[in-house]
Amino acid sequence: MRDNTSEQLSDAAGAVHPHDNHALMAVSPGPLGERHWRRVLEARGCRYTAQRGAVYGYLRSVESHPSAEEVYQAVRARVPRISLATVYKALEALEQAGLANKLTYGDGSARYDCREDAHYHLRDVETGAVEDLPTQFDSQLLAKLDPDLARRLEARGIEVTGYRLEVLGRRKPS
Repeated sequence: MRDNTSEQLSDAAGAVHPHDNHALMAVSPGPLGERHWRRVLEARGCRYTAQRGAVYGYLRSVESHPSAEEVYQAVRARVPRISLATVYKALEALEQAGLANKLTYGDGSARYDCREDAHYHLRDVETGAVEDLPTQFDSQLLAKLDPDLARRLEARGIEVTGYRLEVLGRRKPS
């Protein structure tokens, strides 16, 4: 789970909180947009580059959970000289700064998510598409599933720091 260092951005200074989806849905063109993205990224410990700003702006603008290749194709339309390697590096930096989550799967595939709130996912096992589940996150779900789980894990030297729930499914033919 992410921390809330975004709270350090002051409304009085005119900054927009990074978790405010309405304010960050699209990258604003021009110098004001760049200054805004620089402030958001640097507040989270991530050096700003135009490429990182474009990748982050794209991730914030979509509800889907795109792969790095899908991010590359979309961002390349706006930044024609960006390389796939640069997109991968930008995604890695955004993940390290806590601005993006990398959702990995056993087959080695990964998708990216910028939502800052805790939530669940649905993954289509045939297409690999991932979407958010429209249900409230329950921070006590593990205790409800197995009241003794945290104690047993702690006895093994494991501290539970969070959890992810992924529902698997496939679309029925119409």
